[in-house]
Amino acid sequence: MISARLPGARSVSIAAYVLAGSRLETPEEAGVAHFMEHLTFKGTRRFPSTRAISEAIEGVGGSFNAATDRESTVYWVRVPRRESTRAMDVLGELIVRPNLDEAEIKGERTVIIEEIRSYLDDPAEYAQTLFQQAMFGTGSLGREICGDEDGIRALPSETIRGFWRAMYRPANTVIAVAGDLDHSEAVDLAGTAFGTGNGAVPSFAAAPDLPAGERALLRARRDTAQAQLIVGVPALRRDHPHAWILAVLNAVLGDGMSSRLFLSVREAQGLAYDVSSGLVDYADAGSLEVSAGVDPARLPAALDAVLVELARLRDEPVPADELAKTKAYISGGLELRMDETRHLASWIGGQEALHDRVLDLDEALAAVAAVDATQIQRLAGELFRDEGLRLAVVAPARHLRGLERRLKLPA
Repeated sequence: MISARLPGARSVSIAAYVLAGSRLETPEEAGVAHFMEHLTFKGTRRFPSTRAISEAIEGVGGSFNAATDRESTVYWVRVPRRESTRAMDVLGELIVRPNLDEAEIKGERTVIIEEIRSYLDDPAEYAQTLFQQAMFGTGSLGREICGDEDGIRALPSETIRGFWRAMYRPANTVIAVAGDLDHSEAVDLAGTAFGTGNGAVPSFAAAPDLPAGERALLRARRDTAQAQLIVGVPALRRDHPHAWILAVLNAVLGDGMSSRLFLSVREAQGLAYDVSSGLVDYADAGSLEVSAGVDPARLPAALDAVLVELARLRDEPVPADELAKTKAYISGGLELRMDETRHLASWIGGQEALHDRVLDLDEALAAVAAVDATQIQRLAGELFRDEGLRLAVVAPARHLRGLERRLKLPA
């Protein structure tokens, strides 16, 4: 349990992190964590239907949702301050007292299969799935979190219920509360809604040595008018000592409209409408990836342009004015998000659940301020190597030829 008081806030946000993500699944259970998330919203002891659950929150002007990741499943709700008890009660019901009815399990299989199909039909989503396989291999870090269609059809109902019994327990759940609420009040609300309990937190197998998959996964799509390209390298685990250096490096490279990728690949060369970089981090592994949607005929030029920007970070120190602007962008964004209870609950909850320790805002700002150009160039030199590069592309077949041969950094 962790909380952050925001005096004067009219909303309260609660995030519940269940340490039960897709990384805990066996191959035979693939998709069960995501399936479980869906089922919680189908009915609980006090709220027997999806409608009853939604009306309990939306009926007072609130909002709520959930998401399944590799190492956790997070449920969140945001309501007016006066409805704090209601919000905590609904989250407790979803996590601790779902019905898991057989009829609902049967019906939700079809819904999840349609979700899987929607991702496969979306070239950007499909390219992301391919890149995760190329980087992390075919194990739990590389599989699609939703599972695949055949596996969802065959997933036994008792496997789903067994996953809930093993994973959805108070000892395996972190509750984060942000708003104008005293910590002792938040603790009392959580204790009433969730109960208490001890027990071992489930563990997962170590990540493979990265990169763990094929160097390039290129898939033909006859009817796509835009090619989707993702290129990246292994990066750092979540709490690596250089994690904040990597965050600044990533922002320089491709976070926002002032980043190098946006200004070069889109604005100067006109090679992409959407181009950006991002980080994936797990307890013991991570990656940096660049994604872009481009004209299929300009795929070679776009790939070359991205690789040039990686090499620039490796070969040249970031100029002082650019570094100052980037650090101001990161720091300002952190400060602005902390004014909103939803983001504040996510910040403290994610750190309490998944990180080695919880940083307050001032500590995070100091960590950003301490990053210098020499550190960025040194880290870029360690990460941006030809042997680490992995590529995923979805495009018409004739535009895929020769791309893998271009997957090398400028000398």
